[in-house]
Amino acid sequence: MGELTAVTDQGVLVGPLSTSVANLCRRLQPQVGRGTAAGFAEVLRRLSAPLQVAVAGRIKSGKSTLVNALIGRKVAPTDVGECTRLVTRFQYGTVDRVEVVLTDGSTTVLPFDADGMIPASLGMDLDAVSHIEAYLTSAVLKEMTVIDTPGLGSLDAASVARTEGVLGRRRGSSEDGDAVPALDRTSRDAVAGAEAVLYVVTQSVRADDQQALAAFTAATASKEAGPVNAIAVLNKADTVAPESVTGADGDVWRAASLLAEAQAATLKPKVADVIPVIGLLAETAESGGFTAADADALRDLSELDDATLETILLSADIFTSWDCDVPAGTRSRLLDRLDLYGIRCGIEAIRAEPGITTGELRRTIRDASGLEAVRARLGTVFAARADGIKAAAALASITALAQAAPDPAERGKVHDAIEVLLATPEAHQLRVLEALTLVTSGAVDLADDLTEEVLRVGSNAEVTAQLGMPDANREQLTAHALERAGWWRSFASFGATPAQSRVAHVVHRAYFLIWQQLRDK
Repeated sequence: MGELTAVTDQGVLVGPLSTSVANLCRRLQPQVGRGTAAGFAEVLRRLSAPLQVAVAGRIKSGKSTLVNALIGRKVAPTDVGECTRLVTRFQYGTVDRVEVVLTDGSTTVLPFDADGMIPASLGMDLDAVSHIEAYLTSAVLKEMTVIDTPGLGSLDAASVARTEGVLGRRRGSSEDGDAVPALDRTSRDAVAGAEAVLYVVTQSVRADDQQALAAFTAATASKEAGPVNAIAVLNKADTVAPESVTGADGDVWRAASLLAEAQAATLKPKVADVIPVIGLLAETAESGGFTAADADALRDLSELDDATLETILLSADIFTSWDCDVPAGTRSRLLDRLDLYGIRCGIEAIRAEPGITTGELRRTIRDASGLEAVRARLGTVFAARADGIKAAAALASITALAQAAPDPAERGKVHDAIEVLLATPEAHQLRVLEALTLVTSGAVDLADDLTEEVLRVGSNAEVTAQLGMPDANREQLTAHALERAGWWRSFASFGATPAQSRVAHVVHRAYFLIWQQLRDK
């Protein structure tokens, strides 16, 4: 991160805007009351922590399986049990350990079970438990803290309450009668700083999925859900029936991709995208679940005659019960790790390349899971925007702290400091995030092509992607950036409504900064 980072007492800040917000907090701390100063200290801690991503969704959507795949270790329990009813935060640590945080603030160290997972049973009263903190040596967690949440739709009311707390939901109403999201004290302690959400859906998107996304973004200081801090994944993509999706042409993955596109249209503007993934394959490939013995079992299956193979791959029951040369227990193990789709992918890979190694076979399975596309989108939407996302959440917290301060002079002092910060060049990305939210929420109406342009400029990190010119050279990019900057400036001045003009000025400035960046290279 080089010159763009700064170090606080707690850790490393992700970029120039977070640094500016941190400096604002430190400068104002001696000038405000004790309560506000303590709040600023918490903002500083959150600013220097890794971006915190909550993995949320309905019960049995495969959230914990996906968490394990992202972390690269099978550590989150996936079977229904006590721990799946609790918020669990996975963060980087130099030593693997698990702490149970109680509602009174005390902690209890918990040993991993024999398989290296968080135990399914805690051996204590769940009503006394706030959440679980898991510290792991996974390198992934240096950049991103992953928060596993209980599922929406659980029959367990306490589990629902915990998840709704994480997502910021509470009973109440706003002026227009809508539910008012807010975080309760326990949830703030459990997931303080959760700035983004990875929302897991399966084949049907329900109304409460959209409500949960709206509540989450309100809890993290965004006025509306948008493509800045939320993406969704269509998990269990291998269960989509190709015949149920028009245009799939019998292909499972194409069917899942088309369904994901349809779900994206339903969930937008709440999410940036919906990406198909097979969490089970991803978990098996990434967490060491696929072994040489599994590869050998797939080789044995690949040697069966086509008629037998097609018969046993018809269903899970037939696969494990049909009489063939591969032992039923071996087939059951494969089914648990790969399901029928993964087994078929493995067999096809072996038949295409008989000498394929176990490692290559594992990578083939990982590629078939769609995990890399999810990671790439996480990098684009979350990691590349971490500075803006974290700074926006921090400024919202600072504003709330100031509004709660009893001294009008203190409130004015904080407000003035924020206005000065927002006038700096590095704060422009906040304007871009705001413009994205205004356009995707429908608050500002633009023509479809202009809406797409705003999304492209604001949702991508690479200049070529921002300009929509992946194969252009620097000279072409520079000329295009300057041309579009001029167009948006003219539109802001002569062809736009006041609301459109507000967005247009932001886009003009974004193009101008891109032009400067290219020119100075």
